[in-house]
Amino acid sequence: MTTHGGFEPVFCTVVPPHVLDRLASSENPALSGPARRTLVRDSELRGRRRVTTEFRLAAAPAAKAPSEQPLRTVYDARHGTDLPGTEVRGEGDEPGQDASVNRAYAGLGATFDLFLKAYGRHSIDGDGLPLDATVHYDEDYNNAFWNGEQMVFGDGDGEIFVDFTQSVDVIGHELAHGVTQYTANLTYYGQPGALNESMSDVFGALIKQYTLGQTATEADWLIGAELLAPGVTGSALRSMKAPGTAYDDDVLGKDPQPATMDDFVRTGRDNGGVHINSGIPNHAFYLAATALGGYAWEKAGQVWYDVLTGGELAERALFSDFAALTVKASRARFGDGSDEFQAVSKAWEQVGVRVP
Repeated sequence: MTTHGGFEPVFCTVVPPHVLDRLASSENPALSGPARRTLVRDSELRGRRRVTTEFRLAAAPAAKAPSEQPLRTVYDARHGTDLPGTEVRGEGDEPGQDASVNRAYAGLGATFDLFLKAYGRHSIDGDGLPLDATVHYDEDYNNAFWNGEQMVFGDGDGEIFVDFTQSVDVIGHELAHGVTQYTANLTYYGQPGALNESMSDVFGALIKQYTLGQTATEADWLIGAELLAPGVTGSALRSMKAPGTAYDDDVLGKDPQPATMDDFVRTGRDNGGVHINSGIPNHAFYLAATALGGYAWEKAGQVWYDVLTGGELAERALFSDFAALTVKASRARFGDGSDEFQAVSKAWEQVGVRVP
């Protein structure tokens, strides 16, 4: 694999620890039990990645996807925790009876299509990496994750979260962590970690919009809109349009994401608030994309992709470093004084990130 420096193994989940912490403190065992088990499982998996990832990713994949099409395999963990599980659908196989399997297969394909057709990237690593996913992981598992090698989906507890294959943007979000892993390899802590999370939200949103054929103004800019169970007061896990408004629920609490640097959160939890402060660069992307209009993956998305993969983004980049590179990339691709240059520059100004 190609990174700027030594590989940093990262275990990335879509539901952040602060949400699970809140659920784990509930007096209702139907809510606290699954959340506590999910937190324990995530902690175990995170520790396991640090031991095994460098060795297991050193070897080249056994197969590569042929040109212009993905090489997908979906597995069923059957509510166990051994990965990858039993193979249930391979590339080109017809859909089966299991909707989770079919959604995972389609989501892997949608992610492959966006990166190939919009940016000329051949799979996650740029070199035909096979795309693997496991569904029905563990019992009442309230998360989905990228473990450095594959996607894994829980079924949710049915009380707060439902099947995690239901949001194509969540599938795209987790696979985009793989793109970051193979390119800028942003350190998963503090501001660079929040940038890492934001890149996944950006491309997750773009994959959803690309799949639905939506323009920037037509899109809802929500991440995980399909994941919350009917009784939850909220619309999604996160909102790029209005960070801090995705949910306000008696059990989940209120969405803590800030939209600007004025409300930047300093915390030791969640790797320095990577899922919280990602709201700031998320909002900057939303502002740039909607100011430009049209399909967001064509202009704003292209600039963000240029920076992520261009080789200049440091692993420990701060928001201001990333912002400066997006301004530079918009100038290089679209011209000084262009609408794209103006929109990107203004977006960072609006969220309070100073461009050096």
